[in-house]
This record gives sequence, structure tokens and C-alpha cells, in this order.
Amino acid sequence: MRKTLILLLLICITSCKENKETKTKNAETTAQKSDIDFNTLELDNLKWWPYHENNIILSSEFIAINDKSETITKDDFLNLLTTGDYIPLKLIAPDNARKYKLYKLSASADKKIREIIKSTSENIYTKFKMEGTPFPDFSFTDLDGKEYTNENTKGKVLVFKCWFINCKPCVAEFPELNTFVDEYKQRENVEFISLAIDDKAALDRFLSKKVFNYKTIPNQEDFIENKLFVKAYPTHIVVNENGSIEKVVSKATELISFLENGDILTTNKNEGLPPPPGPSL
Repeated sequence: MRKTLILLLLICITSCKENKETKTKNAETTAQKSDIDFNTLELDNLKWWPYHENNIILSSEFIAINDKSETITKDDFLNLLTTGDYIPLKLIAPDNARKYKLYKLSASADKKIREIIKSTSENIYTKFKMEGTPFPDFSFTDLDGKEYTNENTKGKVLVFKCWFINCKPCVAEFPELNTFVDEYKQRENVEFISLAIDDKAALDRFLSKKVFNYKTIPNQEDFIENKLFVKAYPTHIVVNENGSIEKVVSKATELISFLENGDILTTNKNEGLPPPPGPSL
């Protein structure tokens, strides 16, 4: 009788352990699974690009996982993407956490995917490395003659947009940014400043026809490219009250979401999807 009880107890313990391990394994499997087939996706740039634009926001905060299913830093994740050897996929997470996993491209992958992910990731990684660094010393005068310096803006949040007149994506953002600026116009601790590479005369003519609610500083190509080291337009930079760069992003939607939520979320997923960018020269 005693032997029988011991045997039953062992069976129960083993069964519970196996059941627990199975549940854990299933949870881990679910957390590491994407809702799209990588093997199909990597073969066609025209399928991969819409997926990437609609699901992956690399300037957001996310849990980074490498191709060996190990959690790594965001810095390491973005750095690996700059090689052009990987693409990120969004994982299904039971807790709704944002998780991206690296998948290594095979020899049969569409070459355009390698070129695009390398080029775009280099831009994103450069922006990421700017975060936490001091914003350079500046002395700006806007189109209305108002001056802005590190000293007279101390204690304020500064929202910069780098742009130029002939940049279509830059101008296309105006209505969305104008609406957002209107919501914050009563707050004295926030300044919206645009740094344009065009001269004052050209900007005066252009902005007489196109409303833009940022304070605009002309002739800033040297500052943008040699002090900020920004090479892509538009670029949005948020500087905190202490003069440190808080966030650098490429899209107005990402900027607005960061300022409103402290994070960057996807909005209007299927509206106005841009074509895949060409490889960098």
C-alpha cells in the first residue's frame, strides 16, 4: 500500500512538472512567433516594405531580440540592422509588449531589401545615438527678428524640425504639425522652431502661401549638417529643459506620438504609404 502511494505521488509530481514545462514552452514559443512568414517575405521587396512600414517603428521603445532568440540592447539591435544582413519582424506577445526579432536574410533574399534596410537603419541608428547628447550651442534669429539662444530658452522644451522648401515630405507634414502646435500654443515652456536651409527671401515668399506655425530660422544648412550631422529630411529633434536631446525621429506622426505619450505608436497605418526608398548613393 505504501509503495502504491509513493508511486502515485511520483506520477503526480512528474505530470505536474511536465504540464508546467509544456505551458512555459508554449508561452515562450508564442512570444517568439511572428504573424508573417519570413521565408516568403524576404523574397519580395514589394511585400516586405509595406509590412515593415506598417508594423516596425525602430525609433520606438521595444524589446529587442536577436536571431538566436536572445534579448539584446536596442543599441546592439539597431547596429546589427545596419549590416543589411537582417530584417526585424514584430512578434506576437501575450502581454501586448512591443517585441521585434531579427531574422537573418538568406542568399536568396531580394537584394533590394538588403540595400534598403541597410540605408534606413544607418539613418535611424545615427538618430538613436544622438539621444542623450547635449544640443549644440546656438544663436538663431527667426524670420520675424526674434532671437533664440541656449540661454534664453533654458528650462523650455524645444521642438526642432529640419527641412527645406523643395522637400515634399517636409511640406506634406505642415497641416498635421500646425494642428499639433495649435494645441500647445498656450504653453510657455514649449517652443516649436524650424531650421530651414533656404534663405530668408525664399522662405518669406513660400510661407506667404503655405502656413507653417513653427518659428522659422533661415540659412541653417551649415548648422544642420555640420553641428547636428543631420543628412536626411525631414528630421525632428526634441530637446528637454536641460538642453539634452531627448528624441530624434523622421516623421511627424512619430514626433507627435512621442510628445503626447512618451512613446512612438503607429497611426493611420494604411494611409499614404510611401514607396520603398532607393538605395543610398
